[in-house]
Amino acid sequence: MTSVDSTAPPRGLRRLDVLAMLLCAIVGLDTLGSVAANGPEGLTWMAVLGLLFFVPYGLMIAELGSAFPAEGGPYVWTKLAFGRFAAGINQVFYWINNPIWLGGSLCVVAITTFETFFHPLPGAWKYLAGAVFIGAAGLAVHSPVAVGRWVPIAGALARVALLGLFVVSLVVYAVRNGLQPLSAGDYAPTYLGLVALTPVIVFNYMGFEIPSAAAGGMADPKRDVPAALLRGGVGSAVLYGVPILGTLLVLPRDQLGSLTGFIDACRAVFTVYGGHVAEDGTVVLTGAGALFAKLAAAGLIVGLLTSGTAWAMGLSRAQAVACADGAGPRWLGVTDRHGTPTRINLVSTLVAALVMVLALSLSSGDVQAYFTAGISLAISATAISYLLTFSSFIALRRRYPHVERPYRVPFGALGAWTATVLTVGTMAFTVLALIWPGLGVGWFGTAGDPADYLPSGFEGRRAAYTASQLVPVALILLLGCAFYALGTRRRRELPAPTLTVPAPSDRGVTADVPS
Repeated sequence: MTSVDSTAPPRGLRRLDVLAMLLCAIVGLDTLGSVAANGPEGLTWMAVLGLLFFVPYGLMIAELGSAFPAEGGPYVWTKLAFGRFAAGINQVFYWINNPIWLGGSLCVVAITTFETFFHPLPGAWKYLAGAVFIGAAGLAVHSPVAVGRWVPIAGALARVALLGLFVVSLVVYAVRNGLQPLSAGDYAPTYLGLVALTPVIVFNYMGFEIPSAAAGGMADPKRDVPAALLRGGVGSAVLYGVPILGTLLVLPRDQLGSLTGFIDACRAVFTVYGGHVAEDGTVVLTGAGALFAKLAAAGLIVGLLTSGTAWAMGLSRAQAVACADGAGPRWLGVTDRHGTPTRINLVSTLVAALVMVLALSLSSGDVQAYFTAGISLAISATAISYLLTFSSFIALRRRYPHVERPYRVPFGALGAWTATVLTVGTMAFTVLALIWPGLGVGWFGTAGDPADYLPSGFEGRRAAYTASQLVPVALILLLGCAFYALGTRRRRELPAPTLTVPAPSDRGVTADVPS
């Protein structure tokens, strides 16, 4: 084992790998149903937030990733801007969201998909299926770069194949059976829709910085990051918008659920190959219809698995860098001879398994509540970390103006401040909307009752839902402080608080870094 700050990992990730990693990180198939469940208005808010958040977010990461292409990405940027303590706490929020997401919504959607298309999983079988899912993700992340690079490639191909099959089947279904009528008024944006949809849409758009977190394993991060961000952004928008629109065109609004919406839409359109939809909405698949459904289900499960692994490849490396830098226990900041942070990967896998077991036990089999609590906590933890990460962009512009930037956010200082305000503001609104669903409903003459906006599975239980968010957030904050305390000895061993940032010209820039 070697410290991540003394031995660089093998550089095996190239532009295609970075693009595949982006598609797996951004196109999370577990949230398609959540957006569709809110009707056509969801597509409108996707477009609005795409312009006001997704675009400036991508531009900022393109500049940061090309100007400061150091292993650890967001941790390094935040440390350069605000010091090691702030960066260390922020990194724990950033890292912990992945095992929570993997053991939460990704795992439950995978289990639900398996039960829907293959076989029920009663009792202990559900826990065993979850353990297999999380174990497979852990093994994939533990692989050397030369092997692990194929995981996001497989995930990207699975997404393209699954969504391509869905679109083709949708066209055939529309010709034979017609589509659900949608009027222009259905797409009209409302404040109520904004409050309900912002967290999940923003979560759909997160992940641009994942390749930068693993920059030490990239062949040429200074060139590959901006190019992959452009292609990944366009591809992600298409891979999100088309299946959501297809789900709305196939299923009536009252049959859309946040957990199973996309799964139900797949079952409905595959009846064109064999099967039928009964008058009560029950779908019966036969022959080729059942076969295509099983293939699509397998693709969906692979897509879910690779979403978690793509994030873990970046987040585990960033956390290992933080630990090696004295912002966490030193023994977690080491890599093996392949450059893989195996120890932090193992901890992540154990945390994901614990989240799965606790959630299944505490929810008493209520998978909808399990899904809701898991996805909400993953989003809020990530959004909290982004508050500081996005703020570091403008701070680095001011603190290190002479670092060469191959790509810059356009329009100078105005463009930089605009991107910062839009992204930080969106994250702040997301956190508040998650902690208090229905935020602002009933204010200033807005019609509605905030209680009506509690997530599925928590109807009438605001205290329980709020506790499911605030208690874990408090525990994550304490964990970050504990990690920093455990890094005290390592910080004393480090030289003067400077960090050498490889500049795009490869000459290096030594910057004074607050400790």
